[in-house]
Amino acid sequence: MEAERENLKLWSNFETQFTTYGVCRTINWEYEQERPYKGDVIKLEKRAYLHLFYNPEKAIKDQVDMNDYLTALHQDLKENTLKDYRMKDYDKYFEVTETPKRGKKITPKEEAMRNAVRNYGYFALLSNEVNDPFEALSLYRSKDVVEKAFGNLKERLNFRRMQVSSELSLNGKLFVEFIALIYLSYVKKKMQDAELFNQWTLQGVLDELDMIELFEAPGHGRVLGEVTTKQKELYEALGVALPSL
Repeated sequence: MEAERENLKLWSNFETQFTTYGVCRTINWEYEQERPYKGDVIKLEKRAYLHLFYNPEKAIKDQVDMNDYLTALHQDLKENTLKDYRMKDYDKYFEVTETPKRGKKITPKEEAMRNAVRNYGYFALLSNEVNDPFEALSLYRSKDVVEKAFGNLKERLNFRRMQVSSELSLNGKLFVEFIALIYLSYVKKKMQDAELFNQWTLQGVLDELDMIELFEAPGHGRVLGEVTTKQKELYEALGVALPSL
């Protein structure tokens, strides 16, 4: 990280889609595999790709979160309401002295705080296949997209409670969920290809297109709600035909 810290703030290493700087370094690591059936151990040196990133927005968030955490630590020390899971951090970031005459004095350890600040906004990924930092980041975040999608499905499609009376019904619900995630991954890929992430988020596109309504009443046929210019542009960018009757 120290060797690449300055490079991680160069425009040439910046990706607009992720508002993040990224570089890749090739590293070697020792691989061992025990083979009980042969009674030996395979030892090899393999190559891997260490992707280092810096996100200015994450740095700001890290700073805010740390300020809140340090304030909570100080409050615990002041009120003598220490939490077991925070004991190491009390000692790491504060020095507490107490005398009968002056009482308790809580002094921040500013050097420890400065060391923490140095790493705000930085993170890393390790891959044994992908050598492009932003391809690796895209693949990693796809996992997050799927996890969030499960949360959305629980709300929108009532997946929080399965409420099924048979295994067949359960399989049907799971199949619908599976197809929904395929569509979601497809939309994300099309947005990347069309560089829509420069102006849109995935949720923003879904919300915008979700406003298109189709009405159907017995004996009156179907009526398609208005499709705005912005929505038409999104369909065109995604390479999808406009909705029609």
